[in-house]
Amino acid sequence: MSGETTITIIGNLTADPELRYTQSGTAVAGFTIASSARTFNKSVEQWEDGEVLFMRCSAWRDLGEHVGESLTRGTRVIASGRLRQRTFETSDGDKRTVMEMTVDEIGPSLRFATARPVKAARGNGQRNGNGSASGGGFDDPWASSQPAPAAAAAGDAPPF
Repeated sequence: MSGETTITIIGNLTADPELRYTQSGTAVAGFTIASSARTFNKSVEQWEDGEVLFMRCSAWRDLGEHVGESLTRGTRVIASGRLRQRTFETSDGDKRTVMEMTVDEIGPSLRFATARPVKAARGNGQRNGNGSASGGGFDDPWASSQPAPAAAAAGDAPPF
């Protein structure tokens, strides 16, 4: 995507990713990465943390579902994506501008940890009518290989 600002951030997740679905069923995970520069101060012979950057991030579709299933608060990650600027108006009428990152790639940092990647089944990140991922390979307690009872066929849906 030509002309977009691409950045890479290394830092820790400040909370568990929050996985949500749009009205059309598209998955999106929202999370914040805290990143700070750490330098060695030779005069006192200690490491010192610099200012912390809190970057609000979103990951869409299959990537969002994988983030929600795989990453937790405190996990050190490496994320690459596109920087976006969004302007909105508060309830007080003040205009605010925020910088956010739409994540294209993310994974755990292996500098201080280990990980065992598991290849996910391919899907399109869309949810079908019964709430299960289309081809995503995710377990759905409401999905069943049994035919739907007459009441369910008449329009009853799971209670959520």
